[in-house]
Amino acid sequence: MTEVTRNIDNGDERPSERRQGPVVLRRGRQSDDTTTDQRLLDSRGPSDWVHTDPWRVLRIQAEFVEGFGALAEVPRAVTVFGSARTPRDHPEYQLGRQIGAALAGAGFAAITGGGPGAMEAVNRGASEAGGLSVGLGIELPFEQGLNPWVDLGVNFRYFFARKTMFVKYSQAFICLPGGFGTLDELFEALTLVQTKKVTKFPVVLFGTSYWGGLYDWVRDTVLAEGKINERDMTLLHVTDDIDDAVGVVQEAYKAWEDTH
Repeated sequence: MTEVTRNIDNGDERPSERRQGPVVLRRGRQSDDTTTDQRLLDSRGPSDWVHTDPWRVLRIQAEFVEGFGALAEVPRAVTVFGSARTPRDHPEYQLGRQIGAALAGAGFAAITGGGPGAMEAVNRGASEAGGLSVGLGIELPFEQGLNPWVDLGVNFRYFFARKTMFVKYSQAFICLPGGFGTLDELFEALTLVQTKKVTKFPVVLFGTSYWGGLYDWVRDTVLAEGKINERDMTLLHVTDDIDDAVGVVQEAYKAWEDTH
């Protein structure tokens, strides 16, 4: 209920105020002469309210609710990142299919960003091998929805909601060659593990020729200048071998099971 009050307490006059639920409006912020119920039930007027921050909070909440609900029963899973720009005739596309199939064979669902390129390859490999293929898409101006090999898909408006799902429902990350999006997810995962926000969470960089330079820079510059410690280097595993990558995931998952 909205009300206007003017109280006097101990000789001090309280400024007039208008209450909108838990919000108190005073002085020059009381100009609205309608109630919240009136505005809710009135179908007339501008629609720009759907772009206000309070409404965005509800959309954000809805994304988390939908994501948690859709993914709650996903079995153990691994998220694989990689470039949306990888063409289907590129060796990295075939590699993605093999990794998706290997994860399915090891009993892991494969989660990707749901887009084309390397993501499609991993989803395709997992689906073709009889595993669960999951795609967590993002609203972008230049990509076209979920790829056709996604069995279970969720689309997100907000990157941070989507990132939460990647970490919450995965037991590991495998990073194929990729761009800024892959690098973003890579370093966020490393930060979460380093700060112990998540535990027993391996990060595999697949492709020594692609990732080797980054790994060397982290070791020779970041570590050498004391910005991280030796233990932090163990958070990264660089490989060219699919069995090795899946083995790292399985070992970490077994260690997690042993502590739970």
